Amino acid sequence: MKYSIVGIDLAGSEKRNTGVCYLENHILKTTILKKDQDILNLVVSLKPELLCVDAPLSIPAGRKNLEDRSGEHLRECDKLLLKMGIKFFPVTLGPMRMLTKRGIKLKNKLEKMIKDIEIIEVFPGGFYDILNLQRKNKKQIVDYYNVLLQEFGWKIEKIDLSQDELDSITCFLTGIFYLSGKAFVLEGKDGKIVLPKK
Repeated sequence: MKYSIVGIDLAGSEKRNTGVCYLENHILKTTILKKDQDILNLVVSLKPELLCVDAPLSIPAGRKNLEDRSGEHLRECDKLLLKMGIKFFPVTLGPMRMLTKRGIKLKNKLEKMIKDIEIIEVFPGGFYDILNLQRKNKKQIVDYYNVLLQEFGWKIEKIDLSQDELDSITCFLTGIFYLSGKAFVLEGKDGKIVLPKK
């Protein structure tokens, strides 16, 4: 099966690091970008069929916008995350508002720029929790990934990964689980989040 996937661990601001992961010649490559235009340029050049983004890509139903303080704070998919005991920051929380706006803006632009692209919201924190990996234990996560990638004959290019790069690999791998039928979707009328099956 050919996997045409890009994983993005999106930062809330162009001043902070965004991690991007993609597959090239059996090597999982990662890079750090900051500017929206650089992210758009790279994704368009790769023309993925599936883009997996660690950022909220929708706002709660009934909320006019993210500045509306009277609206709902959680989406239906967020409430399902809560039921699973997975910790996360609501889309209406200070810095998350910036991230959500940026995620939605990039999604809308890329859907116009790349024909037939599917863009899904993923959550590395939830990925780690479901697979019993400690969220900030890089060695444990990389060791697990190296074993997983051996099945495909793939390797991770870098040895010393930043947390943003590691999370971008997690976004990419969520896409692999999704396309392989080994993921489930927390879905509501106002958005969905894709997570791996245990």
